[in-house]
Amino acid sequence: MSLAHTDETTYGALAEEMLEVRSGSPLMRPVEAVAALLLVGIIGLLLMGVVSRYVFSIPVVWIDEAASIAFLWLAMLGSAIAIDRAEHLRLTIFLNMLPERLRGLASTLGLLLVATFLAALLEPAIEYVVEESYLTSAALNIPMGWRVAALPVGIGLMLLLVLRDAFRSGTPMNVAGCLAAIGLVLAALWVFSPGLASFGYGNILVFLVGFVAVFLALGVPIAFCFGLGALAFLTFTTSIPTMVMIGRMDEGMSALILISVPIFVLLGCILDATGMGRAIVEFLASLLGHVKAGMSYVLLGSLFLVSGISGSKVSDMATVAPALFPEMKRRGHKPKEMIALLATGAAMADTVPPSIVLIVLGSVAGVSIAGLFTSGFVIAMVLLAVLAILARWKARGEAMEGIRRAPMRTVGKAALVAAPALVLPFLIRSAVGSGVATATEVSTIAVLYALVIGAVLYGGIRPRKMYAMLVETAALSGAILLILGTASAMAWTLTQTGFAFHMAALVTDLPGGWLTYMLVTIAVFMALGCVLEGLPALVLMAPIMFPIAKNLGIHDIHYSMVVVTAMNIGLMAPPIGVGFYIACKIGSVSPDEAMGAIWPYIAALFVGLLLIAVVPAFSIGYL
Repeated sequence: MSLAHTDETTYGALAEEMLEVRSGSPLMRPVEAVAALLLVGIIGLLLMGVVSRYVFSIPVVWIDEAASIAFLWLAMLGSAIAIDRAEHLRLTIFLNMLPERLRGLASTLGLLLVATFLAALLEPAIEYVVEESYLTSAALNIPMGWRVAALPVGIGLMLLLVLRDAFRSGTPMNVAGCLAAIGLVLAALWVFSPGLASFGYGNILVFLVGFVAVFLALGVPIAFCFGLGALAFLTFTTSIPTMVMIGRMDEGMSALILISVPIFVLLGCILDATGMGRAIVEFLASLLGHVKAGMSYVLLGSLFLVSGISGSKVSDMATVAPALFPEMKRRGHKPKEMIALLATGAAMADTVPPSIVLIVLGSVAGVSIAGLFTSGFVIAMVLLAVLAILARWKARGEAMEGIRRAPMRTVGKAALVAAPALVLPFLIRSAVGSGVATATEVSTIAVLYALVIGAVLYGGIRPRKMYAMLVETAALSGAILLILGTASAMAWTLTQTGFAFHMAALVTDLPGGWLTYMLVTIAVFMALGCVLEGLPALVLMAPIMFPIAKNLGIHDIHYSMVVVTAMNIGLMAPPIGVGFYIACKIGSVSPDEAMGAIWPYIAALFVGLLLIAVVPAFSIGYL
């Protein structure tokens, strides 16, 4: 995922620069236009359903089906746009350690591995369309082949783009050498495949751990790392047809609840473009800026509230940092301390509704979204408290000369400007938590609300910028959903080996009962959070870990909060955590400089995590 490098202190400049950086090739313009129209169409369909259900009490049964068809097409076209813009999430820390010549060779190898995966899936995807065409949709009464045709179209488009990039960036010698190496490995695996079938659980270590680790180190996007590992496992150790993997990918990336993901991503873009987040920051600054550690409180409180609108950690940090960092520097805060607080504050806020992580977790683990939203709000407050205590201790020597309490008139004016934005996170949480509306319905209402309020009170959004936001949303959503699809295929592959049952028996026999399992969970998800980022770690491990937790008597909401918090701590933990480097880039601070400063804040989050783990009431006491 690319991010703009900026030290601008104006919000508008940051938003403009981020949109300028994320631009694709002219050849993809028609695909971008279709993806933008699909996103608008999905939002329009869902809004029509909300109005017909709640205003006229007439449910329209075909709307969800039509939205589901458009959603899969959006996911696949968005994945192709993300390929074109190089926005698929990948791990580059090991790749960047290589000398420049070897780095180019590794990049070419990574691209050709992705091309191998896509080429291997293209024919099964076409077969899947033929199989599905014999089925008819329940409401629209059309062949289901129209929906799943998005899979071969998207796969074919991505294949062409990856091959273009490989031949454009790699020398002929590098391309030929990489193709030869891939061919030799495939031939060796084919020769030894009869013996591999009897290797048992060793194949998990070879294909689903070893191969995936190598692909990650080569900088292959995470979605394709999972896909390559699962595909190799199925092809060389089982007799299961590859078309099954296509079906699992389809199932993993097209659940109806996931339609809210691109809509909340768009909501975050609207928040950026209208300045609604900045209004919240300025209100909190006028209210708390005069007290010691006040700007740290404002930063944490802003992340808490802004996250409730955007649902995106990147959007949260990009909104808050430019507005607060100049004043914090003036008061003597060191840049490395500010980055540490920004990164861990974003991790804290990831459970605040409408967290995309919670929506995905609810989908893959079968946990109530309403319960997750209610609990996530409380859990974020626990983590907010431990970070605020540390921030107050850190600010004991803060320079407060010349700092005055803002006049009540100023506070009142800031509150009036921020009020429409402040209402939105509580509207989202209460609507879903009370069962009045689903997360998908609330997401569409929130987008409409933000657009109207943004146009009336915050200056609106120019049509050109709105189009750029729609395309950016399609690209980011496609990257997220492809990860969910391939991770679902890999998780299914892992469960088919019977490994999950043996792991359950092993963990159940550990001394200490559910508390020991909580510690194991924390270790697993902190480690996975460092390497895989949040969503793929959840999709991969939730089908295995959640049933074990249930057998041990752990409430699914309680367990979810521990999982998400542990994962977010890992995400922000150097030297591997992706979120840490994103925070450093947004704040224009060297990772080497910030690395030493973040550990006390990581420790504070870990203390909060232990409290959440051992005291279930924090998670389920308000349900």
